[in-house]
Amino acid sequence: MKRIAVAIMLSLPLLAAQKHLTLEEALKLVKQKNLEIRVAEDEMQMKKMDVRIADGYNYGSADIVFNALRSNDAGNVFGFKLQSREATFRDFGFSDFLGGVGQALGMAGGDFGQFTTIMSNPAMQNQLLDTAPNDLNYPDARNHFQEKIQYKVPLYVGGKLNKYGQIARKMELMSRLDKQKVINEKVYQTRKTFYDIALVNSYIKNLKIILKNVEELENTVSNMVKEGYALDIDLLQVRSKKADVLRMLNQAKLNRDLAYQFLSFLVDEKVDSVSVEDQDVPMPKMKREEMVNRNLDIQKARMGLEVTELAIGVERAAYFPQVGAFAEYGSADDSFMNDFTDKDAYTVGIQMKWNIFNGMIDRSKYEKARIQNLKARHQVDLAKKGIALKIDKIITEIKSREYDIKSLQQKVKFARRVYENYYNRYKEGLISINDVLIKNSEEIQAVLKLAKTRNARNNKVFELENIINKGML
Repeated sequence: MKRIAVAIMLSLPLLAAQKHLTLEEALKLVKQKNLEIRVAEDEMQMKKMDVRIADGYNYGSADIVFNALRSNDAGNVFGFKLQSREATFRDFGFSDFLGGVGQALGMAGGDFGQFTTIMSNPAMQNQLLDTAPNDLNYPDARNHFQEKIQYKVPLYVGGKLNKYGQIARKMELMSRLDKQKVINEKVYQTRKTFYDIALVNSYIKNLKIILKNVEELENTVSNMVKEGYALDIDLLQVRSKKADVLRMLNQAKLNRDLAYQFLSFLVDEKVDSVSVEDQDVPMPKMKREEMVNRNLDIQKARMGLEVTELAIGVERAAYFPQVGAFAEYGSADDSFMNDFTDKDAYTVGIQMKWNIFNGMIDRSKYEKARIQNLKARHQVDLAKKGIALKIDKIITEIKSREYDIKSLQQKVKFARRVYENYYNRYKEGLISINDVLIKNSEEIQAVLKLAKTRNARNNKVFELENIINKGML
């Protein structure tokens, strides 16, 4: 029981939620624990194994082969005996042949000259030659055990294996870019969430100021109703406005809770609070050409182009001879591993194969690879122009929203001063409560629009950072 209690106490710090989490700490957690990044890492490791596979083909293959057979097929049994180095003249059917010769000797009565005459007779010769050897045609069933090791290695394949190895390495590099793209996306989402929380906090702060002003207005109107300087309907209008502000405040808090939940998902830990300042995301400082060249899609497209160039080399290999070497060593017998060294055998050889015609298929494949390479070149150029245009558009949108933010910040200050002025004039009985509430609504709209514009501006900066691969800086 004590051990369980100690284990629980030790695990409590691991289960504790993150409090006052900084952006740097969050980014570190994301890179260490985010599941999508782990999946990308697994994919990269698989591509590494593909490189090893491609390299492995250069070293050929060695196989241990074991055959266990039983047959009464005449060809098989005779072949088994030959492989076991046990073939005898009896296996060739000589017992039947000798029987015919013995018959001829009996007919000659011991006279060698007569025997020669009988054996020279074409009829006798045909009879002997047409005799079916029973031992050869109808052998007994035989077991056959064969154990051998085989080694095959390519000596020259027109550079095909080398090209395959280079392609595998390019694919590994592309998987690294894919992983970096996932990291950039998670960094983008994490930073965006932090800045979203900061904006929501600023928005909540402004709403609390508005709520405080509305509550002050509510108290003033309530006192004026009691003294007979205002109507009950005025108080109802103020309380209705207060309910609207409370609703907006509650919605903002719920949005902040949702942001914390998403952040917890990204870092794979519970996050209760963060430490973040209320400021806009700084613009990246680099030249437009550098922005385009840093883009991961552009880098991946360039690697894809290099792969298509290597693919041309793969198809060109079909025009060259294919040369390979072969070696085999083993033994065979009617019993497993019996007299292995006495009945062993080896075979070595080299094969050269050179295709001279296959219906122009190789030429068509080569031309297809060349056209694919040309297409890849056009795609790289198109991607560069498309990314450059997208970057220009985003930068223009950011600048436009920065102007809007400056204007809206002044508008919020002005709306707040106007509301205070109208509030004071209402207390003096110079204007109606409707005029005050209208100015209050204008202040709320200005605060809301400022928050949305800042959020939209930050989102565009984050989008730009993602496009220019800022995660690798």
